[in-house]
Amino acid sequence: MAKNRPEAYGAYHFDVQIAGVGNARFRSVSGLKSEAEVISLREGGCNEFEHKLVGPTKYSNIVLKQGFADTKLCKLREQNVKGKVKRFNGTITQLGPGGRPVAKWTFYEGWICKWEGPELDATKNEISIETIEIAHHGIEVS
Repeated sequence: MAKNRPEAYGAYHFDVQIAGVGNARFRSVSGLKSEAEVISLREGGCNEFEHKLVGPTKYSNIVLKQGFADTKLCKLREQNVKGKVKRFNGTITQLGPGGRPVAKWTFYEGWICKWEGPELDATKNEISIETIEIAHHGIEVS
């Protein structure tokens, strides 16, 4: 007898919202991960194993790529360079059939720590892509 298994959704159908920039269409999103540091602790007289304790949680930077169409994200990054770090919250929503939200990642207190402009090459017939990297204080999944 077959069990009901949840359907996996396409990784190509998602939406990104960054406060201050509005609704943005990105080509790719990566860095949705968190990792707890593992602290090994040896107990005197116990040689069978080490205790594994939970340490601080680290969050990877979120990397977003999109077609370069305007300078809004570059301007947001420039504010940080001039010493006025502008932090913002944002959401990344995975969409299922019919554009229905199926999962949402919300990041907090983010700021653009890296901006990369498009690679310009007259011998290629490609879309200009800009890349931003967002450092943040954590991700919540809903």
